[in-house]
Amino acid sequence: MSAASITKQDAELRIQPLSAHIGAEIHGVDLTRPLSAAQIADIRAALLKWRVVFFREQFLNHEQHIAFSAQFGELTVGHPVFGHVDGHPQIYSISKFRKATRFEGQSLLRPWTGWHTDVTAAVNPPFASILRGVTIPPYGGDTQWTNLVIAYDRLSEPVRRFVDGLRGVHRFAPPAGATGTSAFASAVEQHVLVSEHPLVRVHPETGERALYVSPGFLKHIVGVTPRESQALLELLWEHVTRPEFTVRFKWEAGSIAFWDNRTTAHLAPTDIFDLDFDRQLYRTTLVGDVPVGPDGRASVSIEGSPVGAAAAVALN
Repeated sequence: MSAASITKQDAELRIQPLSAHIGAEIHGVDLTRPLSAAQIADIRAALLKWRVVFFREQFLNHEQHIAFSAQFGELTVGHPVFGHVDGHPQIYSISKFRKATRFEGQSLLRPWTGWHTDVTAAVNPPFASILRGVTIPPYGGDTQWTNLVIAYDRLSEPVRRFVDGLRGVHRFAPPAGATGTSAFASAVEQHVLVSEHPLVRVHPETGERALYVSPGFLKHIVGVTPRESQALLELLWEHVTRPEFTVRFKWEAGSIAFWDNRTTAHLAPTDIFDLDFDRQLYRTTLVGDVPVGPDGRASVSIEGSPVGAAAAVALN
């Protein structure tokens, strides 16, 4: 290894924020190579501060993607319901033509439709997700993220006190009014995941409180009437997707997004289905902890198993 390459790899990272509350690009690092302890610490610090961090021109293969991810935690199986890439149990394929997770006939679209935090139906949702762009359309296909900590902070104090004590049931199921494909129905039936989480979770590293209300998975609030649950959830879902809490990312081939799943929700694009271009990304996820609310109560599993490294190993 040349002195020049050592100097470049060990140079201080450059952090470029993209919005007021969430999202930053990180420059000055080569993710195809092992990172130094200082670089890992700097990237993790940026992740905790900006919730989602982005890298450009990082042309990783599957093995390098897995190796980069493993420097920040244990990897889960690609997806606990929909499986993984053949030969790489830690990687999940996200393509335009994913039949298993496509829905048709959705009857009601609302401002929060499609927003979600990854796999919150599990009792220990992933700590983080790392998404790599490979085939990217020349336009369209942007992904958005929102900051659930600032969303909690911007609630009025009486509402914060109220939601601090509430809990909700998260379930892996099609959106209301949607007709899933047979592949989707079969996968969900074979891998049922249902968990009860606090509506506000305390971040295990920073102590911050995040409004943990994944629109794609949270089905109802525990201990209130159905109408009360609907009204409260719609209020909170509308709130967490306020534009000023969000960042929108334009993908390029070689782009990587690395987000803290404990403090964010995100929105996958749907405009790609109106375009003639292919879109292919690959994702790894890192094993997460069991959420804990402000009252100290941990989440509980209602049905299904925790999402952990053991599942990935078993499929290898």
